[in-house]
Amino acid sequence: MEQNSSKETSPKAASPSPSFVKLAMRNMVRKGQQSISHFALTAIGFGLFILVIAWFGRPNFP
Repeated sequence: MEQNSSKETSPKAASPSPSFVKLAMRNMVRKGQQSISHFALTAIGFGLFILVIAWFGRPNFP
């Protein structure tokens, strides 16, 4: 009986902590609509940023 109790480990200690990617995916699934809206805002903002950079960097031909 004594040997069994010394070898027992808690389930949390036995399994490794989940990676950052797994935690992020779990969070995205749990907060679906909010994640999609944040992704859309980021994509639109990045697209506008690229357009502004392209606009200011355009060549001026005479």
